[in-house]
Amino acid sequence: MSDANTIELIFTPYHKSEGEEYMNEAQLKHFEQILLQWKSNLMGKVDKTVHHMQDDFEHFPDPNDRASHEEEFSIELRTRDRERKLIKKIDTAMKTIESGEYGLCVSCGAEIGIHRMEARPTAIKCIDCKTQDENREKLRVMRRR
Repeated sequence: MSDANTIELIFTPYHKSEGEEYMNEAQLKHFEQILLQWKSNLMGKVDKTVHHMQDDFEHFPDPNDRASHEEEFSIELRTRDRERKLIKKIDTAMKTIESGEYGLCVSCGAEIGIHRMEARPTAIKCIDCKTQDENREKLRVMRRR
């Protein structure tokens, strides 16, 4: 199920060969294409939002209609702000591809893994480190109560 705010990435999953080096040139190219497609889709949505907000700007005489319209724009702007932050993460991931650090955990240096990177191409932590972070956050929240 998808809605207007969902972007579906279409790609063929990478099938690693026996003995293939992690994040070799072919794998990096695979992820670069995924990231570029994702960014392109997000940028297209930004453009549509700008045009939509310019074209659909109306003065509603009824305060309820005006409030509904403003709320719709507010939700759309919040969504675009989240997407803007995601574009920054994509740009950061592209830089790590260039630097040769893509797919390596920033906490422990371990390989994040092909399947995790396909599920979340902007991931910067392996499952173990991310799980530890989430558990620490849960403990902090529970202690504040």
